[in-house]
Amino acid sequence: ARDQMVGPWQVPVADCAVTAATFDVTTGEAMAMGERTPVAVNNAAASARLAVGEALTNLAAAQIGDLGKVNLSANWMAAPAVPGDAADLYAAVQAVGLELCPALGITIPVGKDSMSMSTVWRDGERQKRITAPISLIVSAFAPVTDIRQTLTPQLQRPAPKPVEAESSSSSPVPSTSTPNLNDQEEDTVLLLIDLGRGKNRLGGSILAQVVSQMGETTPDVDNAADLKNFWNAIQQLGREGKLLAYHDRSDGGLLATAVEMAFAGHTGVSIEIPHLHEPFAALFNEELGAVVQIRESDLDDVLLAFRSHGLKACVSRLGTLNATHTFRVSQNGKVLIEENLFALRAIWSDVTRRIAALRDNPVHAEQEQQVRLDPNNPGITPKLTFAPKPSAFSAPRSAPQPKVAILREQGVNGEVEMAAAFTRAGFRAVDVHMTDILAGRVSLKDFRGLAACGGFSYGDVLGAGEGWAKSALFNERARAEFAAFFAREDAFALGVCNGCQMVSNLKSIIPGAEHWPRFVQNKSERYEGRFVSLKIEQSPSVLFRGMEGSVIPIAVAHGEGYAEFPDAAAAAAFSASGLVAARFVDNHHQPTEVYPLNPNSSPFGMTALTTPSGRVTIMMPHPERVFRSACMSWSPKDWGEDSPWMQLFYNARTWVG
Repeated sequence: ARDQMVGPWQVPVADCAVTAATFDVTTGEAMAMGERTPVAVNNAAASARLAVGEALTNLAAAQIGDLGKVNLSANWMAAPAVPGDAADLYAAVQAVGLELCPALGITIPVGKDSMSMSTVWRDGERQKRITAPISLIVSAFAPVTDIRQTLTPQLQRPAPKPVEAESSSSSPVPSTSTPNLNDQEEDTVLLLIDLGRGKNRLGGSILAQVVSQMGETTPDVDNAADLKNFWNAIQQLGREGKLLAYHDRSDGGLLATAVEMAFAGHTGVSIEIPHLHEPFAALFNEELGAVVQIRESDLDDVLLAFRSHGLKACVSRLGTLNATHTFRVSQNGKVLIEENLFALRAIWSDVTRRIAALRDNPVHAEQEQQVRLDPNNPGITPKLTFAPKPSAFSAPRSAPQPKVAILREQGVNGEVEMAAAFTRAGFRAVDVHMTDILAGRVSLKDFRGLAACGGFSYGDVLGAGEGWAKSALFNERARAEFAAFFAREDAFALGVCNGCQMVSNLKSIIPGAEHWPRFVQNKSERYEGRFVSLKIEQSPSVLFRGMEGSVIPIAVAHGEGYAEFPDAAAAAAFSASGLVAARFVDNHHQPTEVYPLNPNSSPFGMTALTTPSGRVTIMMPHPERVFRSACMSWSPKDWGEDSPWMQLFYNARTWVG
């Protein structure tokens, strides 16, 4: 329900991870991490307290409720045999285990220790040693009351408030979703919640490190009550819908926090530093806290909430958005920083670009960087040509439930999501393992549908889907079962991801599939886990009926998704054949081969194919992972419980009749 990639521009700045408990509830679980190892060089106990604090300020983005529901896991790394380190380790454990966590009312039931974090070697006649600082990595876990209320760092531009227009009864104003020319965007405000209470301590900060210093006094959790009150205030305001965006202040300090929020929101930001604060200390201290975005109209209520939780002195008005893609920092009316947002993004992403260029395909690393830096990129922009609605057969469980075989092989891991989607659509989903077919325990003649699922068959060795197909093609009983099923006019089949690769390799026994491609390694030369846009094309596919022309975001997760044709002419011919059911498109809705908008670089963006009958459809992306709006990385706020991808499964049920 919440991955690391945030918003329509998919920027990796999420504070926590969130999963749904199951496929038909809005409760779930959240996880976040905290660590401040560099601080331990100066103050081991403070470093440990800050690790716990950072885990909690990250986890606060999820809607959890009482802080007592949080459990922590501690990963300690130290070298107690080195003089002084044993005392530092004792101080850090005492600070967390005996003081801070009991004061917060949370527990650390599990942990892990690595107590040999020092290496000695000889360089000629000299003995040298390198020792890691005392290090505590805290993982925080908690149940979530509503996965839909998770906050992200994406700065929002709230919907305009329409200005009422005069009209006469003889010429009524038509209802329209297009904003009135007089509409005004609602003003928003950025607030800083500073749990350091203005101390702005720089010891152990990234600023200190980049100038080859460690500083002196470090940030700390001076008051456990402040941290607990901060948690309660953020939970209350998140539950009430008063927070539009949230980002914890940690590594890098206020400047990094605000810039990351601007990247996620694709918007300029104007910040005003309080006149009493030294600018470098204000921008780069790594005290605990957060930056939040609220509506101007909610300012009094939000300030009252923080005041009621004893945090009045911790909250200050920080700034607002601007419309010029500029990141601006001022103090006393003097501009201290004024940079183009995308110039900063180029710097922020440069290390990622360089690593990707060395590790993966350098051409694709550069393509991704250019997508990041495009100021005209509108982000993921869905377009629906249909009104999502359930099949007439899907609602009452007393209605007939035709059976669909949820087919899997060793290592496949998408079968539960697939079964959940088909069950919601009104099918009876039956778990069918390949061994059931090979041994004759199950016959496909008993099913109206078949779904070959995604995952990592055979441990995801190269060509795993092809190996899966050969287990059917080279077994007399299995080959006859699949051939008979594909020949039936009253049955449909869907292959997704690993299952797409598998079904594509059965094309010799699928009528009309002779020109399908093989699916081989992505051109990026890496596994791709992305959230990108698909355009539904006009095709015979029974699963996509009525969805033509829509552009819908979807999850992809594959290492071998490139559609390989015998040659360029064959690819062009298939692209024009009318059997392409969906293509990867850019954020302007144009078919694309540009990475990562097309994660595998398949020609002409082709990623979902069908047969002339429309009864067999294969696709590399995962509709079953995003059949709920709440489980999409990002979706428009007005989408209901069912995402538009649920229509694919409803279409299957309608077709079966």
